[in-house]
Amino acid sequence: MSELRKANVPEATYFVTLTVVGWIDIFTRKEYSDEIIKNLAFCQEKKNLEIFEYVIMPSHIHLICRRNQGVLNELLRDFKSYTAKQILQLIRDNPQESRKEWLVYMFQFFANRHAQNSENMFWQKTNHPIELYSNKVIDQKIDYIHQNPVTAGIVTEPCYYLYSSACADSPLKVSEM
Repeated sequence: MSELRKANVPEATYFVTLTVVGWIDIFTRKEYSDEIIKNLAFCQEKKNLEIFEYVIMPSHIHLICRRNQGVLNELLRDFKSYTAKQILQLIRDNPQESRKEWLVYMFQFFANRHAQNSENMFWQKTNHPIELYSNKVIDQKIDYIHQNPVTAGIVTEPCYYLYSSACADSPLKVSEM
């Protein structure tokens, strides 16, 4: 991967996007979104991750974040590896998951297309990091994150979307910029 597409400047603030392979809508179920929240909170507490804004959309996650002490790219790699395993297990164990066979098949299908993955591939390889270098760019990305569920037609106002920093009742607490 090009060095330009990595979040490797220590303590820099980035806009990153983590996308499920094939843009599969997986975070439509509360238990899968809650798993992401739990792991993001762990990274905040134990891995020096500062999250300023976020949204968990059905097939992807947007973050404005930075890592104090260490390289963000390494943390994202580990986060994606761990959460992929956790969510795949949740899918397999979920008796309410009507798409279980199809989901397992799709994650195996994408793994077969990439030599690095042995059995399953959950996340796309890149995080599409954009270093945030000015207040204008930061404001644009914050607006993009908050408007994402509105643009997708999920809610009418950003504050109504639970899995977003725009919601006062969000289960993930974010830092001030």
